[in-house]
Amino acid sequence: MAIERVGLVVHGGREGAEQAAREVRDWCAENAVGCSDIDVWSGHGRRSAQEELDAAGDPDLIVTLGGDGTFLRGARLAARNDALILGVDLGRVGFLTEVPAPEVRAALDAVQGDLVQPENRMLLTLRASRPLEIPQEMETLLRYGRGPSLPPPRVRDDCASGDEWGVALNVTALNDVVLEKLSRDRQISVGVYVAGRLLASYSADALLVATPTGSTAYSFAAGGPVVSPRAEALVFTAVAPHMTFDRSVVTAPDEPVGLRILERSGRAAVSIDGQMRGVLDPGDWLGVYAAPRRLRAVRLGPMDFYGRLRERMRLTDAPAAVADGVAAPLWPVSTSPPGDLAHLALPVLGAGQGGEGDGRS
Repeated sequence: MAIERVGLVVHGGREGAEQAAREVRDWCAENAVGCSDIDVWSGHGRRSAQEELDAAGDPDLIVTLGGDGTFLRGARLAARNDALILGVDLGRVGFLTEVPAPEVRAALDAVQGDLVQPENRMLLTLRASRPLEIPQEMETLLRYGRGPSLPPPRVRDDCASGDEWGVALNVTALNDVVLEKLSRDRQISVGVYVAGRLLASYSADALLVATPTGSTAYSFAAGGPVVSPRAEALVFTAVAPHMTFDRSVVTAPDEPVGLRILERSGRAAVSIDGQMRGVLDPGDWLGVYAAPRRLRAVRLGPMDFYGRLRERMRLTDAPAAVADGVAAPLWPVSTSPPGDLAHLALPVLGAGQGGEGDGRS
């Protein structure tokens, strides 16, 4: 695709970020491509995604330089105007970023030359019983030790609203939507609905709905399953529930998850991709569902998701597993699959068979 304008989101605290940013700016200057820095932490308050995009000149490619947190900030912008997003990896335990910093110029050349195949990632969006708001008395707590908080999401004016269906919020999440307790000594009590019918009532520290992309984030830490980013599903997980049933529930992409705060519950904070965006009271509810559009992430080759999972989580390091023998082979087969397996997503055999880092899973 022909890139006309790049929006640059830089984590200034990461080693190598400023050098990588200079490489992006130099590439843009050499290729007559506009480039605008999007400093989401600047100023005395945070702007909405649309305001940030307008200030950056409506870029058609968002480049993030940092870790997964920086990528999430960029994804909020890219999802807003269907821009491509390219994540340059400067993090430590990330699953989202794609390109090592030394390869950023080659990646931009590939995008400009239309040599990449964007990978579509599921996004979540919301309806709620009322617009989200952050009480004024919470601003000091939110700002302590952090940058300015994001504003509550606006209500979409292109969607019908009603008492039963609530208001449509103009927001998307790449990782997860979380409903969590505000008071340390008071859990939230929530009725959980799947596909419009009551599943269970929980008393818990938090309840979250994650995408397959977000399954390796908070959901994973809470005991949820690891889900391939190629899958289409919603993952519901309760955090520290006071009930026997503490398993995650994986729903189909067209089955929304509803969270209704019960009468005797404490107040609940709503976080979207790790950013608190509002507070709800007993009687309020959220409906979380798959957004109709997808995030378009730049991939330079097939993503080795399971290889990254193995390495980042050190899954082959358990001493007891190999104490009395040899380690499991990284590639258990060396020949092409038989005809009845040819339709499956299996490694492509060829040069470099058996080597690390060749982009196959």
